[in-house]
Amino acid sequence: MRKGFVERNTLETKVKVKINLDGSGKADIDTGIGFLDHMLTLMSFHGKFDLNVKCNGDLYVDDHHTIEDLGICLGEAFKDAVGDRIGIRRYSTVYIPMDEALAYTSLDISNRPYLVFNVNFESEKIGNMCTQMFKEFFRAFVNESRITLHINLLYGENDHHKIEAVFKSFARALKEGCEIISNDISSSKGVL
Repeated sequence: MRKGFVERNTLETKVKVKINLDGSGKADIDTGIGFLDHMLTLMSFHGKFDLNVKCNGDLYVDDHHTIEDLGICLGEAFKDAVGDRIGIRRYSTVYIPMDEALAYTSLDISNRPYLVFNVNFESEKIGNMCTQMFKEFFRAFVNESRITLHINLLYGENDHHKIEAVFKSFARALKEGCEIISNDISSSKGVL
């Protein structure tokens, strides 16, 4: 089983993340931000990752520290779980609709962090989460997991539907990209 565990304690947050890449989609999520709990639960279910996330953050300030630190910890846990990357598919592109919204995610589990995030929102918040924090979450994840990640929303009207399509396509692409399909490194350099 490919598992990762990260614990991060700062003056702003206390975070614990456990991930099992070869799980069945079980989630136990408590971030203090209801909408983020919903998105991480969807990520777990659609990626078939077992995901346990606990966070106590300084939400009396705002949601920034909590969301960024969760992205950092989830990225570190993913990197630990995927390990030496031997035999993984490496690349994936997945399109996912959510009612009127269509998102696609392309990724490369390359050991080179890079984020492209082409998603616009009409609302300042969804539930109790600032919409501009979605990009910060994915940026933190990319920097720590060391993957190249392109997230694009092709169209959509409802902000909830837009970001739900994004998280589902991200989950499916991540699952497909880390799937073990051989005994080799998927790189002409011989290393990722």
